[in-house]
Amino acid sequence: MRRLTAAALLILPALLAFGRGGYFAVTRVRVAILACLLLAVAAVVAERPLPRSAGGRLLLGGLAALTLLTGLSILWAPVPGAAFADLERLVLYTAAVGAALILPRIRSVEPVLLATTVAAAVYGLSERLVPWLVDLQALPAAGDRLAQPLTYWNGQGALAAIGLVLAAGLIADDARPAALRAAAAGVAPVLGLDLYLTLSRGALGAAVAGLLLLVALVPGRGGAALLVAAAAALPALATLGLPDVTTAAGGTGQGVAMIAVLLAVGAAAALTVQRGRRLVLSRSLALGTLGVVLVATVVAAAGSGRPGPASSTSAERLVSVQSNRYAYWGVALATFADHPLAGVGSGGFATEWLARREIAEVVRDAHSLYLETAAELGVLGLLALAALVAGVVLAARDALRAEGAAAAGAVAAVAAFGLHAGLDWDWELPALALTALLLAARLGVSSPRAVAPA
Repeated sequence: MRRLTAAALLILPALLAFGRGGYFAVTRVRVAILACLLLAVAAVVAERPLPRSAGGRLLLGGLAALTLLTGLSILWAPVPGAAFADLERLVLYTAAVGAALILPRIRSVEPVLLATTVAAAVYGLSERLVPWLVDLQALPAAGDRLAQPLTYWNGQGALAAIGLVLAAGLIADDARPAALRAAAAGVAPVLGLDLYLTLSRGALGAAVAGLLLLVALVPGRGGAALLVAAAAALPALATLGLPDVTTAAGGTGQGVAMIAVLLAVGAAAALTVQRGRRLVLSRSLALGTLGVVLVATVVAAAGSGRPGPASSTSAERLVSVQSNRYAYWGVALATFADHPLAGVGSGGFATEWLARREIAEVVRDAHSLYLETAAELGVLGLLALAALVAGVVLAARDALRAEGAAAAGAVAAVAAFGLHAGLDWDWELPALALTALLLAARLGVSSPRAVAPA
C-alpha cells in the first residue's frame, strides 16, 4: 500500500502538466483533492505520521505556515478570489509533500519525474515534428515559442531544464542500472530541443547552473553534465539548417529530418554512457563558472525595462538583456516597503501593479517567488518561505552526506528550480513547482536523520 501511494504521488506532476500546468482551477482543485486523499492514506500506512528528518520537518513546517498565512490573508487581500486560488495551490503542495515525507524512500522518484518532463517535451514538440499528424491549440501570446502542454513558454522551459539536470544526475549515479543511465542520456536531445524552442533565457540559465552545480557536487563524474549539455545543444544547432522546426506550424520534411537528428544524437549519447567513459572536471572551475552563470542569468532576465528583442518571439531574444521584470520587481519592493509586516494579501500584487505601474501592461505576478512573497505576505511570509528553503538546504546537506552522487541530481534540479523561481511565476504553475517539491521531499526522506530509530 505504501508503494502504491508513493506511485500515485509521483503521477501528480504528470496530471498537472497535461492539465495546462495546473494553473487553472478545475485541474488544480481535482489534483489538490487527490493529494489530500493520498496524505490521509499515507498517514494511516506510514510507521509514523510526521517526517523523521529535521530538514523534512522544517520543509513541511514552512509550507504549512505559508498555507495558513495565505488563508488568513484572504481577510485583507484586495481580491479574495485570487488569494483563494493561491490557497488551493498551497494546499496541494503541502498535502503532496507531507505524504511524500512520511512514506519510505523510493528510488524511482528521479526516473519517474524525468519521464514526466520528457513526455511533456514530446507533446510540445509533436506539432513541429509531425505537423501532418498533430495540431495543438494555438496560443497567440506565445508566438513561435514552444509553450505546450504547460501553456507558458518560460514554465515549459524550466520543466525541461529540471529534466536535463535530472538526466545528468542519473547518468552520474553509478548505482543505477546501466539501461536507465543510458536511457537518461538518450532523452537529453529531446529536452534540449524543447528548452531551446521555448526561447526562455531564464530557463536556459537555470539549466546551465544546475548542470554546473552537479559538477561541483560530484566533480569526478562531471562528464555526465558535459554529455547532457552537448546532447541537448546539438538539436538546437541543427535548427539552423531546419528552420521550419522553430515555427509553431512546423514543416513535414524538416520535422522528419529533426526526428532523425534526435534519434542519432540520443543513440550516440546512450552508447557513450554504456561504454562507461568519464571526464573529470575541476570543482573550482565549475564553481567559478556557476557564479558567472548565476549573475548573467539575473542580468539577462532583469537588465532593463525597455521593450525590445526580449519581448520578441524569435531567437534574437536569447541574446538580449532587455526585460520588463525590473519594473515588476520595483513595484513589489515598493509594496513591501509600504506593507512590511503582513503584505497586501495573497494575490494582491496585480492591484498594486495597476496603481503603481509605469508600463502599460497587465501583470498578475511579480515574476519572483521571493519578491512576490515579500509584497503579498510581508515579513511573516518571508519567514515562512525562509523556513521552507532552510528545510530544503538541510535535507540536501544530509542527503549528500548519506548518498553522495546518488542525491546530487535531485539537489541540483531543486537548485535550478529555486533560481528560476526567483525570475518567474513558477510557484503558480503546480506542474513545475510540485516537481521540485517532490524532489525536495525525496531529499528529506533520504537523509541520515530520516532513518534514525523512532
